[in-house]
Amino acid sequence: MKRTISFMTGKGSVNHNSRKFHAKNTDPERSCLNVEYCNENIKDIYHELFDEALARYNERQTRSDRRIDDYYGKICSGKQEKPFHEIILQIGDKDNMGAKTENGQLAVKVLDKYMQDFQQRNPTLRVFSAYLHMDEATPHLHIDFVPYTTGSKRGLDTRVSLKQALSALGFKGGTRRDTERNQWVAYEKEQLAVIMREHGIEWEKKGTHEKHLSVLDFEKKERAKEVAELEAKKAELQEENATFQEINEDLHEQLLQVDDEIRSLQEDLQESRQEAEKAQKQVDKYQKRMNELAPMVKNMEKLAADFSADPEQTLPEAAVMESAKSYREKKAKPLVKKIVQVMRSVYSAYLDISNKFTKLQAAYNRERSGNERLTNRLEEVLEENRELRIVAADFGRIKAVVGSEQVNAVIDRAKQQEQIEAERKRAARRKHNREAR
Repeated sequence: MKRTISFMTGKGSVNHNSRKFHAKNTDPERSCLNVEYCNENIKDIYHELFDEALARYNERQTRSDRRIDDYYGKICSGKQEKPFHEIILQIGDKDNMGAKTENGQLAVKVLDKYMQDFQQRNPTLRVFSAYLHMDEATPHLHIDFVPYTTGSKRGLDTRVSLKQALSALGFKGGTRRDTERNQWVAYEKEQLAVIMREHGIEWEKKGTHEKHLSVLDFEKKERAKEVAELEAKKAELQEENATFQEINEDLHEQLLQVDDEIRSLQEDLQESRQEAEKAQKQVDKYQKRMNELAPMVKNMEKLAADFSADPEQTLPEAAVMESAKSYREKKAKPLVKKIVQVMRSVYSAYLDISNKFTKLQAAYNRERSGNERLTNRLEEVLEENRELRIVAADFGRIKAVVGSEQVNAVIDRAKQQEQIEAERKRAARRKHNREAR
């Protein structure tokens, strides 16, 4: 027998899939025949996949308004990515694979086998809800999943991305019709077709029986194809827009970081200038004091040397007359002692002030040197800021003139070339190390 394969995009109504409510096209008496493969809370899945990456991202942010408190809420409120995706798979239709028929039971076996291998085959599509419905006209499978990528250099290092999730599985987009999603859908249909053949069902590919359709039906199917292609293109453009948005955010973040560094350097420079001014005031104060003391200590070292000896040696020997000795012992000698003490005290004060002046002069010179370094660094950062703003402006011009698709392709090629070059260097190093042994 030959049967078609329907691979559709679902609305993602988990409550409907789990039969928390019944639509008009369901038979509640047969709902017990439905198969529930998994039914996890999507918010729990987001915590599982992204909490660690979110913590790393928030730690890097220097501004509180750049932090993300709720990643699931951010994705839901954004326009670049859907919080999750749903696909619906069906074999044949109600006329040839009805749920109440033997062929319908055969379809159930095929879809069940397909579902068993889906997560292992698609590790970057985290399935959180999956149901096989038997209570409608034709057996069909609902699969809801969160696509994610790891190792991202922009935003969260692990983040939501259908395009990158499929790329990690080996599906590289080409033309507008040959997108990652279209390649993946074609591959999954082939996997389903393999299981169908194991159960004696050949895949009747769409398009082989169009001549039997009425003109109106044919046109409807063609319009449906066009709508599907437009939806795929929309998803691709949204992904590209998300990529450019992340690049712009990175550039903006770099500019903000540079601005923060400029403000920090300006604050350090101002503080350094204030410290230098304080040091200069102290230097001026001690310099003034030194100038005042200079006349008093002009010959201090010589006087101290001359009069620092024992008074016995400094005073002349007494004359023969007793009155001279008495004069020396009672008046001259005590007076000389006091003079020496005063001169020693003054000289000590002079040395202390001189040492303080030398230290303050050195501190002042250090502050001036620090001022000069901060000024030079500030000029360097200002120049880096100007260069970054030029880069950001040029990137915007390139995107506007060339187009997002071409720019994204160039970026991808550059990244691939960098990876190839890095791997070549690693291989060369490994070879060198082996030969060195």
